[in-house]
Amino acid sequence: MGIVDDGLNKAVQQAFTRSIPKSAGAQMRYLVKQLKGTRAVAQQLGVSQRTVERYVKDQIRRPRPDLAQRLADAVRQRWQPRVRAEARKRAATSTGVVVDVRARFGFTAAPGTTDDARIRHLTLALPPQYAARLFEAQQAGASEQQLRELAGQALGEVYFRDGGRRAAGLDVQFTDIEQLEIDL
Repeated sequence: MGIVDDGLNKAVQQAFTRSIPKSAGAQMRYLVKQLKGTRAVAQQLGVSQRTVERYVKDQIRRPRPDLAQRLADAVRQRWQPRVRAEARKRAATSTGVVVDVRARFGFTAAPGTTDDARIRHLTLALPPQYAARLFEAQQAGASEQQLRELAGQALGEVYFRDGGRRAAGLDVQFTDIEQLEIDL
């Protein structure tokens, strides 16, 4: 996963109506139900099947930190799929997304002007069509580089080109992302 992919996932997770289960046993039971067996959960988390069974029976209560993180991430990835789908649909059709980014932006400019890339901190509301492109690419399994290019195109169109009213031939490069947050 990359920074844009994580940002999209966190944005959708803000729409959850309930928080994920707190205890390791409850999280394991949820995963066992979702993946239909302890063997599949064990393979996904990189532990033995017996370890998963112990968590399910609450014989082990506190996982080591790295396992706790993998377990919470696996649960969060599958938690409330309909709420997640509805949030994506709403962002892609009516509300759009708000992107708060600190990254290096550069562009090709007319001769005689500077086109050196520089760090900018932007907070922009992207219209629904850009949110739809980002979510569709993420669902299709796009790489982090492809997601960055789509986000760069969206930011370039909305900020640098002012919705198409300025510099139609402007080619925006979006690199060296320091921070990225996306809100629905």
